[in-house]
Amino acid sequence: MRNYRNGLAALGAALVLTMALSGTALPQAAPAAGQAPGAQQPSYTIPEYNAFQAAQAEKDPQTQIKDLDDFVSKFPNSTLLQYVYELYYQAYFKTKNNAQALAYADKLIALGDKAELPRRLAAVQARVQLFGSVFKPADANAHDELTQERDAALLGLKLLPDLKKSNPNITDDQIKTLSMNFEVAAGAADLQLKDNAAAVEAFKAVLAATPTDAATSYRLGLAYLGMTPPQTLDGFWALARAVDLKMQGADKVKDYLKQRILAYEQPGCDSQVDAQLNELLQLAANSPDRPSTYTIPSHDDLSKISQASTIITVIGDLGMGGDKAKMTWLAICGAEFPEVVGKIIDEQKSANYIDFLVFTSASADEMQAATMANMSVRVYTAAPAAGSTTAQVTPQPDVERLSKDDEIRFSGSLVSYDPSPFLLHWDSVKVDPTIIPEKGGAKKPAAKKPAAK
Repeated sequence: MRNYRNGLAALGAALVLTMALSGTALPQAAPAAGQAPGAQQPSYTIPEYNAFQAAQAEKDPQTQIKDLDDFVSKFPNSTLLQYVYELYYQAYFKTKNNAQALAYADKLIALGDKAELPRRLAAVQARVQLFGSVFKPADANAHDELTQERDAALLGLKLLPDLKKSNPNITDDQIKTLSMNFEVAAGAADLQLKDNAAAVEAFKAVLAATPTDAATSYRLGLAYLGMTPPQTLDGFWALARAVDLKMQGADKVKDYLKQRILAYEQPGCDSQVDAQLNELLQLAANSPDRPSTYTIPSHDDLSKISQASTIITVIGDLGMGGDKAKMTWLAICGAEFPEVVGKIIDEQKSANYIDFLVFTSASADEMQAATMANMSVRVYTAAPAAGSTTAQVTPQPDVERLSKDDEIRFSGSLVSYDPSPFLLHWDSVKVDPTIIPEKGGAKKPAAKKPAAK
């Protein structure tokens, strides 16, 4: 009921606006017999006029519809049809029969130049307001209905300049209101017709005039993402802007935006996207347009970084901080690396694992001289706790025989890092058993192989 009342208010406001702008009088009575010969003769008869006046004066919409039906049956070609159709769609709207209201608005629009411009525009405005309550996407002729809606909205935009020329009392704000209504209607239809380029242009026109329109910003984002190829970054920005403007269902839009970023980047660690999303929301709150300098790396961008990375380059890139560190971590967070070599600086034992504090370098001499770790390597000596993300790791109790200054060679997954003091954290680690000292303390020969990719 609330939606109907809102629609009634919107339609009523639209009709009041267009008719107030028209300055067009209703038809006058035909001259009586015996009037001056020079009097202008109307194009309708006295019976037509009287029948129309009776229908117009009727207050009950159901009775008024019957009167209008009677009029059309008697005078199917009357020049008063533009006024009759106007009464029809208003009466049907009052009876909540929006489908019939829209049908009679279309009849008036179809009269073309035979209808007065303001009334034709009022009918266009009525039909674009009514369309959403009538349209069903599952209808077999949905495509044709959307096309008709778009064409009607574009017709309204085309006629507006003529309305402005015909009545100098019309204000720019009144024209702007009508223009925005038609642009929104055209864009919404284009979006469903998958003509996303046209939808983008319509929604951008709306936002140029009303930059805080959250719903239009959301639709603009969908249109950008639906283009071929997708205008991904602009789409993300428009969706973020809609969230910032607190559109209805903003939390769901935020979740949707996060999922689209995840699909675009496909980072190793989903948690990294949270920071990107928060940054995007902060930036979009201050600007309706995406700065050319703002970017989010694609999956291809991250894959190139990942494929070119070794543990040594990763440590160097992360240690630099800034955008380089962000990009590198997005690319390699969660990645698995085989045969990483380092020197144990210290160890921290827990109930079911040991954290080896390890230093690695491309230089064997640097590893030999190192006294400070740049990696934390967690190796489970007993089964991980139930529900742990490393529950499938096979415990290696023999690693307890490793000690300070020993070489360690392992494979594992990167899970996090501390920027200062720098420390790269590993989990799901598997130590190469060939470097673990034998029972009794005998150490196996140390390999001089540097850290691998």
